[in-house]
Amino acid sequence: MRVVDTIKNIWKIEDLRKRILITMGYVAVYLFGTYVVIPGVDPKDLTGLANQTRGGLMALLDMFSGGAFSNASIFALGIMPYISASIVMQLAAIVVPSFQKMQREGESGRRKINQMTRYLTVAILVMQGFAYLTNLDMQMRQIGATLPAGLWFKVSSIIIMAAGSMFVLWLGERITDKGIGNGISFIIMIGIINRLPRAIVEEFTSRMNEQAGGLVMFLLEMLFLLLVIAGAILLVQGTRKVPVQYAKRIVGNKQYGGARQYIPLKVNAANVMPIIFAQAIMFIPVNVVGMFKGGEVGSFWQAFMNNTGFWYNFVFAALIIAFTYFYTAITINPTQMADDLKRNNGFIPGIKPGKATKEYLDAIMDRITLPGAFFLAIIAVMPAFAQLAGVSMGFAQFFGGTSLLILVGVVLDTLQQVESHLLMRHYDGLLKSGRIKGRTGAVAAY
Repeated sequence: MRVVDTIKNIWKIEDLRKRILITMGYVAVYLFGTYVVIPGVDPKDLTGLANQTRGGLMALLDMFSGGAFSNASIFALGIMPYISASIVMQLAAIVVPSFQKMQREGESGRRKINQMTRYLTVAILVMQGFAYLTNLDMQMRQIGATLPAGLWFKVSSIIIMAAGSMFVLWLGERITDKGIGNGISFIIMIGIINRLPRAIVEEFTSRMNEQAGGLVMFLLEMLFLLLVIAGAILLVQGTRKVPVQYAKRIVGNKQYGGARQYIPLKVNAANVMPIIFAQAIMFIPVNVVGMFKGGEVGSFWQAFMNNTGFWYNFVFAALIIAFTYFYTAITINPTQMADDLKRNNGFIPGIKPGKATKEYLDAIMDRITLPGAFFLAIIAVMPAFAQLAGVSMGFAQFFGGTSLLILVGVVLDTLQQVESHLLMRHYDGLLKSGRIKGRTGAVAAY
C-alpha cells in the first residue's frame, strides 16, 4: 500500500525521523504538563471550572490550552498571551515609525522586536494570571471550596503559571528549530486534537442513546464535518495568481530576465485573525452583564449573549468581514509590491509600472477578499448552526471557527514539511499527483 511505503520512506530518512521523534517528545512533555495542577489547588474541587469551560469563549480557551485551563494546570494560561502580544507588535510595526525602523534593520531589528514581544507577553500573563485565579476562586466557592488564603499563594501561583506559559513557548521554539517546524502553531493544534476524540465519543454515545435514527444522524454529522473541512482547505489554500513579466537585460554575453512568473495573492490573506478580533469584541456583552447585580439586563444585551441567536451571529459575521478587509489592508501592501516590481524591471502584462500597477493589485485584492471574507464568516458561524441542528456543544466546536482553520492550516503545513524532506531525498511525495500546498503568502497565521 502507498501509505505503508510512504511511512517506510519517512522512517528511512534519518534527519526527518529524528525531527519527528523530537517533536513527539516535546509534545509528550506538554501534554503531561497540562495535568500538573497549581500547588495548593485540590483537583477534586475543579468541577465548577470544568462546567464553565464546556461552552462559549471559555471552551475555546480550554481547547487552545489542551485542557490545561479546566485542569487548573501550571500551563493553564497556554500560548494565547504570546499570540496576543505578537498581534500587538505586528500592528505596532505598521503604525509606529520606531517599530518600522526596527523592522528595516534586518536580523538585529527582529531580535529587538522578539525581545519586546516576550516582555509584553509576561505583562499579559501577570494580568491574566490574576484574572484566572479570581475566576477559579469564584467557581470553587460555588461548590463550597476555596483557594488558599494569603497574598503569597496568589503571587506564587501567578509566577508559576507565567513560567509555565513561557516554558510552553520554549517548547514551541524547540519544535521549530529541532522538530518538524511551525512549533507555536503545532502546540495549539495538539491542544485542539487532544479534545477531538473525546468529543466524537461523547457525540456518538449521545446519538446511540436515542430511540431511533441515532447512528444515521451521527454518520450524517461526520459527512457534513468532512465537507466543512474540505471547504476550510479551499479557503486556506485559495490564491489568485497574477502574471508578472521581467524585462530582458543583457550584461556582457549573458541575458538576464525575460521569464514570466506569478504573484500568488491569497483569497484569505488574514487567515484566522478576523475571527480572533471579532470574538474579543463579542465577549464585551458578557463583561457588561457582570456589572449588573443579579444579571438583570435588558433584552438588547441578552441577545448578544446567546451564541446560537440570530443577532449574535449576524453581528459576529459582519465584524469578521470588516476585520478581514482591515487585516488584509495592513498586511498586504500593493504600493510596495508595485515598487519592488518596478525596481526589478518587472511588470504586469498590459499594465503600466508604478501607480497603475498599484491600482490594479488593489482592485484584485478587493475582488478576491470579498468572497474570502464571506466564506470565512460562514465557517466562523458554522458551530452555531451545528448546535441548532442538535450537535453537542463540544463536538460542534469542530464544525468551524478558529479551531478548525488552525487545525487544517497546521496539518497542511506539517504535511508540506514532510513532503519536502521526501522529495529532497528523491522519494515520492505524499500525493499520487501534485504536491501539498500549505498556508502560502505573507501571513501564516496561528
